[in-house]
Amino acid sequence: MMDNDLRAQAAPDYAAVVLGNLSEPFPHSAHHTQVSADDRPTPEQIHPAFYTSFDWHSCVHMHWLGVSLVGGTPGSPFAGTTAAGASDGGTAAWVDAANEASLRAALGANLTPAKLAVERDYLLANPSWERPYGWAWLMRLAATCSASRDAEIREWGTALEPLVDAVAELSAAWMAKAQYPVRHGLHTNAAFGVGYMLDAFRSLGRVDAAKACEDAARTWFADDRGWPGDWELSGQDFLSAGLSEADLMRRVLSADEFAGWFAGFLPELSTASRILQPVSVTDETDGYLVHLHGLNLTRAGQVARIIATLRQSSGPEASAAAAVLSDALDPLLKAGLSGLESGDFMSTHWLASFAWDALGSVAELD
Repeated sequence: MMDNDLRAQAAPDYAAVVLGNLSEPFPHSAHHTQVSADDRPTPEQIHPAFYTSFDWHSCVHMHWLGVSLVGGTPGSPFAGTTAAGASDGGTAAWVDAANEASLRAALGANLTPAKLAVERDYLLANPSWERPYGWAWLMRLAATCSASRDAEIREWGTALEPLVDAVAELSAAWMAKAQYPVRHGLHTNAAFGVGYMLDAFRSLGRVDAAKACEDAARTWFADDRGWPGDWELSGQDFLSAGLSEADLMRRVLSADEFAGWFAGFLPELSTASRILQPVSVTDETDGYLVHLHGLNLTRAGQVARIIATLRQSSGPEASAAAAVLSDALDPLLKAGLSGLESGDFMSTHWLASFAWDALGSVAELD
């Protein structure tokens, strides 16, 4: 599989990115709302598990990337050699033994019950904080840990269960009262966050939380038609609002239902559509402009997953749409992967997670 080969080539570099980020407490972008002049905690005091990697949500998905590199997925090149892996008959890691041991040590130091209890308490005390983007990555981390065959990683999943409880409660309350979704291409985009939470809740067996996500998706998006794909791009997006919505709806609808919905949602889709065109970055050091690298990567992952769903449909619209999306996939992926070449911290503190996600989704098409 070509994209498994790309993941095998990238894994050592991505491991270094994770290790670097988890040891880098500053610079830090704090999103804490002060309630008094004396309320000036350090990031580590209020977020003992997730205080590095520039900001909380980036730290969470760096942990997800680290777990993914250690825990392995189909096509992983290395057999696990640690005691934790061996107890379950071995795992297939993406990194060699030295990198695996370093990653396990760094991840295990943070994913402890005591530290995660503080993180849970902060979420419950600040119910709209990191909604829904940070919630989504946290649930994805928990689901990845809990689904692992590796005993140590599953222990991290157990330690994360109180946070799963908290996010299940908070997200259900939010979706029940949110009349309208957030549709722009930044962190508060509703479709992107709900999509990953839905996957995680299903994987974790949280039936009620998963149903709340499904109900919200149908309420917000089921009747959408004629999405203006050539208008949606703004200068600091890292998400396509339209493709994020489609990526959510493919999780909720049957393949045939989704094919019909997608044809009405993007009725004029072609290889020239702006929603499928790679974008470039003019300043790698600008934290907002480099979001566009992430846009290429998230578009690539979403396009791959949409293609996979369309291929399951027998509807007449499905094959034509899949062909258009297939033509767009490689240019988006290549443009996105090039964004990791700068080495600037404004890119490296988050882009590797998005690259790994996109490569995984593309590999599943092969």
